[in-house]
Amino acid sequence: MKKVAIIGAGISGLFIANLFKKNSNYQVTVYEKNNSLDLDEGYGIQLSVNSVKLLNQIGFDKFKDHKKFNPTKINFYSIKSLEKICDLDISDFNSDDIKYTTLKRSDLINFLKSDIEDLIKTSHSISKIDQENRIIKISFENDETFECDHLIISDGVFSKSKSLVSKNKTQPKYNNTLAIRGTIPYFLDFVDKKNISLHLGSNFHHVIYPVTQKGNLNFIAIMKYNLTENEQKNYSLFTDPDFIKKILRNVPQESNKFLNEIKELKIFPVFVSDDFFKIDNNKIHLIGDAFFAFPPSFAQGASQSIEGAFELFKSIENNTEIDFFKSRVYKTKMVNNRSKFNEFVFHLSNPLTKLFRNIFLKKLVKNKKFLESYLGKIYR
Repeated sequence: MKKVAIIGAGISGLFIANLFKKNSNYQVTVYEKNNSLDLDEGYGIQLSVNSVKLLNQIGFDKFKDHKKFNPTKINFYSIKSLEKICDLDISDFNSDDIKYTTLKRSDLINFLKSDIEDLIKTSHSISKIDQENRIIKISFENDETFECDHLIISDGVFSKSKSLVSKNKTQPKYNNTLAIRGTIPYFLDFVDKKNISLHLGSNFHHVIYPVTQKGNLNFIAIMKYNLTENEQKNYSLFTDPDFIKKILRNVPQESNKFLNEIKELKIFPVFVSDDFFKIDNNKIHLIGDAFFAFPPSFAQGASQSIEGAFELFKSIENNTEIDFFKSRVYKTKMVNNRSKFNEFVFHLSNPLTKLFRNIFLKKLVKNKKFLESYLGKIYR
């Protein structure tokens, strides 16, 4: 029986652990540095059909309907004029049992851990990875050690494990954007409670979408903002009331009606990957944000974490790990390029370029050939 160690109990780590549990040829253990799993209630996520199809293999199709939502459209609005520009029918990519889904991240984490809680070890912060021999030996700060045949690193964008195997050669970079997130009460009349609402502004955009049938709505905004290197490292800055007030003063005035209603408001800097890192040992792999972290403007972070985890599982199962990196890089580059392009288009500030953008948007969202190329290659 092959031993598999997974570092990080996020979406990708928990999903691939579920897959390994179904194969009796593997013994899997998940190590999480925190003393409990991150269950931030206010954090919504979007899952396109490429990831829902894979989640259904471990029972997501039986997941309680009242804890998830299936929006059918993305409505585009102008923040400045408050007028609707156009809408995109994302249900075109759905099938009867596989649909674009939104839900709370905490609910997805609870679902993913429900069948594997006995495999998760919390309060295990990794300190060393020894890969000189055929067997990989990992050491933890609590003086425990574990030997395994496969090591899967899924401990996020600031992956300590990745730093250990790369000897600190890879570091994420600040994306010159801040994320503002929280929840909006369901009862507000001026919010579309059935679809995803995308509001475009100058160097700023925000998204609102339902995450349950009749619960609070998720709010996430992305703002262009320069930080010094010291500010990027000062994590306490983003909970400082004066700094938060300063940031909120930069939000377009037209968005204040949303901001005034936000509960559990949090602000944090967005860090992304600068390049890919290939590990020489083909028994050690990166998945999720440890593999590559995207800008958030294509809503594919969770979906690609799930898709990448599934691809890695199948490559280990079929003994084709050597092909995993190349295939994952190809798909990741497509998603990353679209994410960066979306952010650029969403944040246009010149009135003339915004006018042309809106004209093109109205045409492109109805162009089946374009949508199949731009979205279909990712969603399917």
